[in-house]
Amino acid sequence: MKESVRDFVDLTKPRITLMVLVTTTLGFLTAGGGQGLGTLGYALAGVGLLSAGASALNQVLERETDALMQRTVDRPLPSGRLRPRHAMIFGIVLSLAGLGLLGLGVNLLTTLLGGLAFTSYVCVYTPLKRVTSLATLVGAVPGALPPVMGWTAAQGRLGIGAWVLFGMLFLWQLPHFLAIAWLYREDYARGGFPMLPAIDPDGRATARQAVLYGAALVPVSLLPTVAGLSGVPYLIGALTLSMTFLGGCIAFSISATNRTARRLLMISLLYLPAVLATMLLDRLV
Repeated sequence: MKESVRDFVDLTKPRITLMVLVTTTLGFLTAGGGQGLGTLGYALAGVGLLSAGASALNQVLERETDALMQRTVDRPLPSGRLRPRHAMIFGIVLSLAGLGLLGLGVNLLTTLLGGLAFTSYVCVYTPLKRVTSLATLVGAVPGALPPVMGWTAAQGRLGIGAWVLFGMLFLWQLPHFLAIAWLYREDYARGGFPMLPAIDPDGRATARQAVLYGAALVPVSLLPTVAGLSGVPYLIGALTLSMTFLGGCIAFSISATNRTARRLLMISLLYLPAVLATMLLDRLV
């Protein structure tokens, strides 16, 4: 029984779900949190369940390709520890519960955004991964929507701040994804995924794109101050962090190796919580 519970938990990709909850909270607080903690609680429960359900269904759809890759072969479905039907029911129940909580406890706009995030991830991004490397751009959309949902949960409408947060997370994800894809390019090739690094042997195209998105993130990361969402302390912190992130992208472009890709990945993992914490602290102080 303990093994089964752990396997069902693994289906939800807990680390990704946690990041989704953190960015949703940031969006809510950045928007002013006018609806109170009760609404935030419903938003977090709904978004969390929806993210967990989408992750479970993603693994159901990719169980055959996961069985071909070393980094995913031990997941609950390809390893045979869970049955696909049980995992599918689990994912559907979580997703419907998430949408239900958003509809009952938050508002219609946030529910619609949740539906968009779910559909783009499960129904578009997941099958598109087997067709084109451009799927990464599609996959960055649902990844960037949680702070927007937090914003609309607080205000009941979209605003410039919501789009700024969306842009920051969208652009951050792309060098992050490219670094991961480079490190596991052989695995992706075995799984039949035409991720850019899997079809870019020397890494030049991969590195160019990482630099492009990293450079675009620098001005976008400063927009919260321009939009009046934060002050000068955030501006200084965001500029420093974004230039460091860009430096990691440039180092990867100069020498596309596992070492520089791993360094870029580590920088990206540190960048997001650091820049979000800087924004939040700037608003609270």
